[in-house]
Amino acid sequence: MPDGADRRQVPPGEGPDGRPLPLSVRLLEAGVRSARSVGRAAGVDRAVQSAAEEAMVAAVESEAVERALRRVLRGPLIEETVNGALESDAVKRALIEALDSELVDEVWLRLLASDEAQRLVERIAEAPEIRAAISAQSVGFVEDIGHTIGDTTRTLDGIVERVVRRILFRPRRAEPTERAGAVTRALAFGLDLLIVNLAFSGIAAIAALIGSAFSGDGGISDVALVLGTGAWLWLGAFYMVAFWSLAGQTLGMRFLGIRLGVEGRGLPLRRSLRRLLGMALAAIPFGLGYLGILLDDRRRGWQDRLAGVDVLYEPREVAPWSNLDAGSVGAEGAETPNAPDPRGLRPQQVAGPS
Repeated sequence: MPDGADRRQVPPGEGPDGRPLPLSVRLLEAGVRSARSVGRAAGVDRAVQSAAEEAMVAAVESEAVERALRRVLRGPLIEETVNGALESDAVKRALIEALDSELVDEVWLRLLASDEAQRLVERIAEAPEIRAAISAQSVGFVEDIGHTIGDTTRTLDGIVERVVRRILFRPRRAEPTERAGAVTRALAFGLDLLIVNLAFSGIAAIAALIGSAFSGDGGISDVALVLGTGAWLWLGAFYMVAFWSLAGQTLGMRFLGIRLGVEGRGLPLRRSLRRLLGMALAAIPFGLGYLGILLDDRRRGWQDRLAGVDVLYEPREVAPWSNLDAGSVGAEGAETPNAPDPRGLRPQQVAGPS
């Protein structure tokens, strides 16, 4: 500093104006200089500095300072300071520049490549909640496809029934019915046959592999063909009876949203066997036993009559806000449409004002 430079240039014993200092002042100055020199030589100045440092550290580490800091941190001063800093344009620009910098990208790359991040991803993927959610989404997707196809087949049930009744000069159905029609039931039966064929193909492939390993002959004999046909029939019969008795519907029926109309979970075993026998009898006269599905008011074929059971559409789950009364007035004064029938049937048309 200039003032310090001027003071260093003043000769000893003289004042700033060049006049000699009084004797008492010169003696005091000489004493102070001598004391400084002695203190440096004896290390007193370093001891004083160390003592002052220890005193400041002890003061900071004291309980009083700790309580004071707690009061400051709990008070509104810190919150106001942080809020003020976050609202500052300079802080916002600094944060944006930091996020846009290459340093953040490098940190993210190192974080994603770290073993800890890989273990975290593995733990999340192996979590039972994640697996349950994926399974539920897969099942829900398949059910949505089945509902879409089932809605189409329900419409075709009525169309095909009207055409057949008109050809055979039978009266049209007066009211909609909740019983499953021919198209839906035929498609469900086709899906069941596909499932049985896939299962039988797997079993037959394993059996053929084992047989060729022992016999060394890859051909199919007449005996094997007869046994295979019998096994296929027994597998299909077991599939049908098992699902009717345990669940009241096969996998194909579940996919299209139809089931046997029985009380409880499934059809009794004896009635399931009678229904299986009825299916065989209905197919013998060129399938005429199934014609009752199109002509009977309850849409029952020989197999249904013999087992004493109906095949019903499963009710569709609808959103709560769609269960509104027909003709109810909305908030904007417009009439709301009829609520969809939970059985999947088309609502009756209500004539409005012309």
